[in-house]
This record gives sequence, structure tokens and C-alpha cells, in this order.
Amino acid sequence: MNPHYTLVARRAAHRCEYCHAPEVIFNFPFEVEHIIPLSKAGEDNKANLALACRACNVHKGDWLTGLDEQTRSDSRLFNPRGDNWEEHFMLDLETGTIHGLTAIGRASVWRLRMNKPMQVTARLRWIQLGFFI
Repeated sequence: MNPHYTLVARRAAHRCEYCHAPEVIFNFPFEVEHIIPLSKAGEDNKANLALACRACNVHKGDWLTGLDEQTRSDSRLFNPRGDNWEEHFMLDLETGTIHGLTAIGRASVWRLRMNKPMQVTARLRWIQLGFFI
């Protein structure tokens, strides 16, 4: 396990800092990921670490940008250390989908594939069970 896991998980309230999936519903700890990947000159320090579910971390990989489908241009991805989630995303409680409100939000939803059918189905169940806020 990443030596920074306890600090990062507590800071994130044990939720994926990208899609807000609740860690408590899984049977394994979420991953500590580098917001700016080490391969892109990111640093291995607390300010560059985020808690991510497996799905978000796998799709984010070493990417720093994603496609904003509204403007058809690239935008940087959401940075949990510097950006406010509510400013960039909105959760539709009826459909379980996450909508990007800004270019950053839309690019992040697209790159991290936050609305794949399996994720939306799971999110709807978490909402029904009161695990997703």
C-alpha cells in the first residue's frame, strides 16, 4: 500500500476525488495516484496525490488533458488539489450520470469515462443506499 494512503484517504473523506465513488462500498482500498504523473515531471509529494477509484485511475493514466466535447478542443483535467468539484461537475440523481459544467469538468468526464454503463448503474445503487452524496 502507498505510504501516503492514510493521509490521502482521510483528506478525500474516503471517496474517489474524481467521480466521488465511496470507498466504503468496495472491499479494497482505493489507489493513491499522482495528479501530475511522475512521467510528466510530477512530484511525489502530498500536494500531487489524490485518492482515485480503480476505474478513474486506469482511465486517467498519464493523461493531463481530455476532450471537451462541447468545444471539440482539449482541456486540462480536474485537479483535486486546486479545483472545486462542485464548480466543475454536477451529479444527476435521477440518472446517476455526472455532467461536466466546465471545459475541465467535461474533459475529465470524457477522459475518465465516468459515465460508462457499469459505473452509472453502480452509482444509482449507491444513491439509493445513501452511500453517494
